[in-house]
Amino acid sequence: MSAVEIRPVTAQDQAAWLPLWHAYQRFYNTQIAEEVSSVTWQRMLDPTEPINAALAWFNGQAVGMVHWIYHRSCWTVENACYLQDLIVSETHRGTGMGRQLIEFVYDQARVAGCAKVHWLTHETNAAGIRLYERIAERPGFIQFRKLL
Repeated sequence: MSAVEIRPVTAQDQAAWLPLWHAYQRFYNTQIAEEVSSVTWQRMLDPTEPINAALAWFNGQAVGMVHWIYHRSCWTVENACYLQDLIVSETHRGTGMGRQLIEFVYDQARVAGCAKVHWLTHETNAAGIRLYERIAERPGFIQFRKLL
């Protein structure tokens, strides 16, 4: 069995990233405008932007994706890292790849000097929650938001 390689995206990876990005949207039953996806992709390639992305590669195919954003915090001097999006292709779920992608973000955040990595998931994402409870704390906060 080949090893999984996780690496930050490059400009040549857009065609591999896009199907995973669309699969992520389907998983959460949402649709993001192509204009937003295009701008997001460009931001992930811009070293001056706080948005980052990596793909998990297995046998030459991108089979997992993670996005993370560095941001300021009023609770620490150091930045925080928000793990915004994570998906593993259906054929590779349950193989530990999700954990590897999260640990990749942990490593990137450590190198960047962040104080913490945090994320949200939907309450119906039972498989994700089982993993997250093994590798992170569940602080009990409830999200509120208002779209503008």
